[in-house]
Amino acid sequence: MDTLLFMLSLAVLLFHIAGVLSLISALMTTRTPQGAIAWSMSLITFPYLAVPLYWIFGRNKFRGYVDARRKGNDVIHGITRGLQASIPTVRSPGTETNPHLTGLEALARMPFTRGNKVDLLVDGEATFRAIFEAIDRAKEYILIEFFIIHEDDLGRELHRRLQARARNGLRIYVLYDEVGSHGLSEEYRRSLREAGVDIRPFDTRKGLLNRLQINFRNHRKIVIIDGKEAYVGGHNVGDEYMGRDPSFGPWRDTHASFRGPSVTATQLVFLEDWHWAAGTVPELRWDIPEPAEDGADILTLPSGPADKLETCSLMFVNILHTARKRAWIVSPYFVPDLDVISAIQSAALRGVEVRIMLPLKPDHLMVYLASFAYLAVLDLPGIRFFRYEPGFLHQKVLLIDDHLAAVGTANADNRSFRLNFEITMLAADRGFAGQVESMLKEDFSRCREVDRSDYDRRSLLFKLGVKASRLLSPIL
Repeated sequence: MDTLLFMLSLAVLLFHIAGVLSLISALMTTRTPQGAIAWSMSLITFPYLAVPLYWIFGRNKFRGYVDARRKGNDVIHGITRGLQASIPTVRSPGTETNPHLTGLEALARMPFTRGNKVDLLVDGEATFRAIFEAIDRAKEYILIEFFIIHEDDLGRELHRRLQARARNGLRIYVLYDEVGSHGLSEEYRRSLREAGVDIRPFDTRKGLLNRLQINFRNHRKIVIIDGKEAYVGGHNVGDEYMGRDPSFGPWRDTHASFRGPSVTATQLVFLEDWHWAAGTVPELRWDIPEPAEDGADILTLPSGPADKLETCSLMFVNILHTARKRAWIVSPYFVPDLDVISAIQSAALRGVEVRIMLPLKPDHLMVYLASFAYLAVLDLPGIRFFRYEPGFLHQKVLLIDDHLAAVGTANADNRSFRLNFEITMLAADRGFAGQVESMLKEDFSRCREVDRSDYDRRSLLFKLGVKASRLLSPIL
């Protein structure tokens, strides 16, 4: 009995020591004050649960990715140097005198390129019809990167097409997130490999310092065909993205297809991810596609936890600061940080019409609850909130005035700002912005407008859930 009591006492002492050490680590390394406060309170209040969670979820920087990129062989360095020299030849001249757009270029480490053909792909049917047709007409290689690949009807259709193309001699590279695609069977992967497809997990736990870290995700969704076509947006590979899951109903999502110089910059994003995951450099086309005379100015902007700066959050802030008339934000997860909140408030005070579209149905309860807090925080004239009613809203779209639109994978939340590898395609083009405006007007017509009363009339228990969820949002 004395031995058991001693062991329990020792365990309690060690947990509290670990809690203090973890608290110091959180105060010294957590990127935001909100995150530091959330972790500190948790580590002090219930260290027995918070200490292991901190060492699994608490790291704020993804280790090794940048080093792997720097230590890449001469081929990858040669590709990067070549693009840095040649991409400026197709830089859009209209962005050079706009400080907000040049700021976005600095974040992307690439310029806006001119002469890109871009088309909206609204919902799963249009998106995967376009992607599958592109896969079928590929001549040299196919690059595929998804956060989620489900082994359902859509996943098996992708599998069938990739098998067929690989057996016809095409080079195919598939990258998936090992957490998002945790249900993907070995048989699915093995049969693709046997057909000649090189399929790999992104593997965020690769490297000694990342072994316990499961909080980082590769959330990108990219398909590239022969270095000439790119498909980027919110869809993953799963039946729910086709609206086939009755619990969600019609799934509202947006992708876009790109042809032109922006495809080369997007291919470089895939290459860096592939090099991290596989340690190899596939032989790809790096000649920049010819700009079209009537094409759009497009910027490929990757972001992630390996960046020196908080690229994704800064992207939102920069974009919002450009707004003079309108800023429409569409995101399934809305838990912005203080900088983005300030940028939204500043836009409203300038007289900008701010609309924020969110889902009515939740798929992640805590993030959904946290979003209710901002009905009060952003209760200013000019800021309007809408809940999409027909089904689950998953698209990530921004529209600024009549000239700037963004489609990509980044949500307006802490996970996208600081924990996920994301990609956003920005179009400085009135024609594409007009297409996005028409699409979003149709979406707004299917929404119910809400205000802070939607929070105020709720029960005390609901409000406590909202407050707790917002407090914990920096570590979700």
